[in-house]
Amino acid sequence: MAHHAASREGYAKLVERLNRFPQGAPPSKLLHRILEILFSPREAELVAGLPIKPFTARTAARAWKMPEAEARKVLDALAGRAVLVDIEGRKNRYYVLPPPMAGFFEFSMMRLRGDVDQKLLAELYYQYITVEEDFIKALFTTGETQLGRVFVHEPVLTNDDALRVLEYERASAVVKTASHRGVGLCYCRHKTGHLGKACAAPLDICLTFGTTAASLIRHGFARAVGVEEGLDLLQQAYDRNLVQFGENVRRRVAFICNCCGCCCEAMIAARRFGFLRPVHTTNFVPKVEAAACTGCGECAAVCPVEAMALVSANDPAFPKRKRAKLDPSICLGCGVCIRACRTKSLRLESRPERVITPLDSTHRAVVMAVERGKLQDLLFDNRALFSHRAMAAVLGIILKLPPVKRAMASRQMKSRYLEALVARLRP
Repeated sequence: MAHHAASREGYAKLVERLNRFPQGAPPSKLLHRILEILFSPREAELVAGLPIKPFTARTAARAWKMPEAEARKVLDALAGRAVLVDIEGRKNRYYVLPPPMAGFFEFSMMRLRGDVDQKLLAELYYQYITVEEDFIKALFTTGETQLGRVFVHEPVLTNDDALRVLEYERASAVVKTASHRGVGLCYCRHKTGHLGKACAAPLDICLTFGTTAASLIRHGFARAVGVEEGLDLLQQAYDRNLVQFGENVRRRVAFICNCCGCCCEAMIAARRFGFLRPVHTTNFVPKVEAAACTGCGECAAVCPVEAMALVSANDPAFPKRKRAKLDPSICLGCGVCIRACRTKSLRLESRPERVITPLDSTHRAVVMAVERGKLQDLLFDNRALFSHRAMAAVLGIILKLPPVKRAMASRQMKSRYLEALVARLRP
């Protein structure tokens, strides 16, 4: 009995640890069962004591009160199962526990494996994320700044459009500039495949980049690809009318998924909670040329979030005639509909206001933490000392925030010293 109580306590601590991320994982019996598959009771207890920020084996050894060699062995085993991501630095190897999503939930399904019951995992993920909904609401509808953003569908860009689309808005630019590129199984379609609900879109098509890709490639969860193959995979996605959904940053994008409307959790969230802006859109929106539209419905058929619909054309001469109508409040601005239009009656136009994309993952994490009331978890992580350099970087981001968010940050940080720093740079 005591053993089971200790086991439950270890998983409860791990849940608490996961919820120090800006995007967490609401407690649930289903979550507990998922963690039991991915972590042993001892691993759950150990991982619960890890820092939020990247750390070395020496840091983990101090937190776990064990020899560094033993700590490294545990960390390498966890990285070998893609529970942790390991990063090769100039002098040290660093480790980081990724959030559940985008993170170790997806990684667990990025290859076929026999060491875990992937069918059971798929069923639990579906129940926890899609049916129970607390997780997907917390992930996609809390705060203004979200985890992911949509990339523009590049084949529809005209010469004039190309001048308005910046490099970071193009998936092809990410493929060309990344230090590492990896391809793995699509988590969403792999999961729905176990449930007998997968569509015919390709499985081996979702991309990771940079240090995340390097770790997944090193441990066999992704396959290394060059620029040419990466661009070919994007073309396959374009040909299938899949939407490019990636990390919501301008620099060092870690992932780009090629999403269908039926299996992808981000697209499902966008349909269910579109008015809450669960996914950052592109800076564009399709414009319907009503006079040219024949009402064929191809645009509505390919829209992954049902933003395009057919309505009456109000033509007295042809009362049954239809035309396309866009709901811009839920449109992703992906442009997939434009390629499907046979009569060329759709074109891209710029949104009235540009969508703000965080600079990098640190910038996004700080802003998300401010909006979700979790900034103190980033600043005062008691599992490891926060270096002056890291503190300065976070404070630098805070001080560049709009006044309202800066005030939110100040209220969260229970320190007169930090509040004074924020106050000093008020306009």
